[in-house]
Amino acid sequence: MSAFAVASIVFVCVLGGGMLGLQLRTLLPEHHLKEDSTGVVKLGTGLIGTLAALVLGLLIASAKNNFDRVSDDMAQTAAKIVLLDRTLAGYGPETKEARDLLRRGFASTVELISGEGPVLAKLNSAQRLARFEEFQSKLRQLAPRNDAQRSLQSRALELSNDLAQMRWLLIEQGQGSIPKPFLVVLVLWLAIIFAGFGLVSAKNATVVTTFLLCALSVSGSIFLIEELNSPLEGLMKISSAPLTNALSRLGQ
Repeated sequence: MSAFAVASIVFVCVLGGGMLGLQLRTLLPEHHLKEDSTGVVKLGTGLIGTLAALVLGLLIASAKNNFDRVSDDMAQTAAKIVLLDRTLAGYGPETKEARDLLRRGFASTVELISGEGPVLAKLNSAQRLARFEEFQSKLRQLAPRNDAQRSLQSRALELSNDLAQMRWLLIEQGQGSIPKPFLVVLVLWLAIIFAGFGLVSAKNATVVTTFLLCALSVSGSIFLIEELNSPLEGLMKISSAPLTNALSRLGQ
């Protein structure tokens, strides 16, 4: 489900909770709306509001940390790609085929990440995995003639293994780190809070407008969480500039 769809559902639930509270206020007997009763409602909504604020802060922090982690992994991947290419260049002309294969595969990945649409499924395709395994096979097939080439081959294999590990990390971390039950519980709490606000508020245009703006703000925060939680896709996807810069340096 897209971030916009999730935010829309949250908006409807939160605003619906407030409107339900306003409607219940008109249906409840008068003695249920006395000061001692509304005081309990205010205390209850205050308690739930504190819990909701803590969970909301936790979700935003978790999503931001995951976003930053994927961004850092992307920059490290770009650096290791360039280093691997230079290592192969230092080995000698025997690595030209492997370098060409590396550049084509990396160019395809950069195009995928820079483009629109779903990324994770294509990034995890069997075809891309087979292409990278073919590249590693060519590295193992090199026949070093001296200690320097043996050292460079060993370093190239080490870097290729690091890239394979980072690829899987990007796929796993790109799927997000926030359990959906967290969001469900948070939305339930927010709906209850707004219903409580509705019970202790008069039904007029000012109150309805305030509920509308608050619901927009809350759904906007959920939209932000969902976007940060999908760093490879959506409106707030991480920048592909490090990968593009690295691609421009390959083959030199």
